[in-house]
Amino acid sequence: MKKFERLIPLLGRYALDTLNKKSVIVFGLGGVGGYVVEALCRSGITNLTLVDNDTIAESNINRQILATTSTIGLQKTEVAKNRILDINPSCKVTCYNTFFLPNDDTIKNWDEFDYIVDAIDTVTAKIELCQIAKDKNIPIISCLGTGNKLHPELLEVSTIEKTSVCPLARVMRRELAKRDITNVKVVYSTEKPITNAENLNYTASFIAVPATAGLLIATTVITDLIKL
Repeated sequence: MKKFERLIPLLGRYALDTLNKKSVIVFGLGGVGGYVVEALCRSGITNLTLVDNDTIAESNINRQILATTSTIGLQKTEVAKNRILDINPSCKVTCYNTFFLPNDDTIKNWDEFDYIVDAIDTVTAKIELCQIAKDKNIPIISCLGTGNKLHPELLEVSTIEKTSVCPLARVMRRELAKRDITNVKVVYSTEKPITNAENLNYTASFIAVPATAGLLIATTVITDLIKL
């Protein structure tokens, strides 16, 4: 297909055919997850499962690729699905409008997935996904904190044991170690969170950081699936 021909010199036809057969599940379609999905569908992944129960708010517009004035109030999963199918009508998109939490039984057959992407905020849910990934032997990559950060160049792909600075990484390291879960791939920032000078009661976010985190995650998923 011409829409993917510019990938062939980089990846090769066999790799592109491989990606066409892979299935990825993405938890969270916010600032990070929206860009993950965008990059995956533009890179030849033709089977995507999307999990998020949120609707698009006006406050999402500064950083989320799915958020526009025309999508405010709509379900993120449905907006993402429509966008994916507009990019690649051949893609199979499955949506679950749910907030994933421990003991959630929404996903019945984990064995159909070749990769898990964690782009959610709830620590207990992130840990649960890591446990499922270990139990089912499915690769996973987890996004750590991108709020109150300004410098995308300070993002890194690493394993949870090698993280530093990030407060969420500290919690994840401790909790995963308790469960003997090791070598979880993560995207995290070495930037210290910026203090909110205005004393506002919400987390600040600049598009370049979550967007870059999402693209780093997608790149990792793609290269892992084709073993580059």
